[in-house]
Amino acid sequence: MYYLDSASMDPAWNLALEQFVFDQLGPREDCFMLWQNDRTIVVGKYQNVLEEINSTYVKEHGITVVRRLSGGGAVYHDRGNLNFTFVARDCQGGMIDFSSFCRPVVDALREMGVPAQINGRNDMTIGDKKFSGNAQYLRQGRVMHHGTLMFDSDLEAVGQALAVRPDKIQSKGLKSVRSRVTNIKPYVNDPQMTVEDFWAALRERMFRCFSMRKYQLSPQELEQVEELRERIYSQWEWNYGHSPACSIRKERRVEGCGTLQIHMDVEKGNITRLAFRGDYFARKDSDALAEYLQGTPLEEGALRQALKDWPVEDYFVRMDLDTFVSAMLQ
Repeated sequence: MYYLDSASMDPAWNLALEQFVFDQLGPREDCFMLWQNDRTIVVGKYQNVLEEINSTYVKEHGITVVRRLSGGGAVYHDRGNLNFTFVARDCQGGMIDFSSFCRPVVDALREMGVPAQINGRNDMTIGDKKFSGNAQYLRQGRVMHHGTLMFDSDLEAVGQALAVRPDKIQSKGLKSVRSRVTNIKPYVNDPQMTVEDFWAALRERMFRCFSMRKYQLSPQELEQVEELRERIYSQWEWNYGHSPACSIRKERRVEGCGTLQIHMDVEKGNITRLAFRGDYFARKDSDALAEYLQGTPLEEGALRQALKDWPVEDYFVRMDLDTFVSAMLQ
């Protein structure tokens, strides 16, 4: 397994580095990365950015917004937060599996005295408070798993910068973001530990856990990362994009899956434009499913027939065909 870290605090660079590692190093070797960003909101691939952030707060505080390759929800990064990334062969046959990647991190935290646990769809928690959100991207037999580790983050900023959807609060009986998150630092054995110390301790534990060797990017590889940064992750079109310009908007929250927003135009009973947004996870790109369904009559039998060879679970993890058809027709 290769180990890489990033000296950059630029979120566009770090996401480009992740993609480079996944595309270029991942096919020949598993990889583990540690990295940090300056104040940033990282949104999931399928999310509508303006519904996930407090735009006024983000602008006033100079917070960068970037979009990642994986699905899931928005997370806040700052210099008190440490991010980790695994790139590995997909041993689960395309199944979204968080526990196998979170377990080594939880074990490392417990060595430091932290009563960490894996909880819910994609979180690591201390008690009932979250300190880590995780997401995955799968392609061509490989998986990229990445997560946050809030060691000493500005929890007030976490609560202010992210806009939590009212339906999510109601469905889970949740309180404010600020009251549902915690830092790791109050729980470690060493009260003097800094985020730099934490980085070093986690790295040392991972070197003991895995057979790792440090990988140094060549000048040519650094140029490739920079090209990805400029072409994708620094572009407004990728990070913000345009909300789907469709006349019909439907929304369904599915337990264990997340929120699915459906944007579509219908002419003479047929779907002419379709887009999916939300904080769901996908094993396959749901944009491909949206494109495929264009031209299909918006009718239960037609939808079921169209989807007979397109398993809904591949595009919206933990959603079944009945639920998807119901959401399209509601």
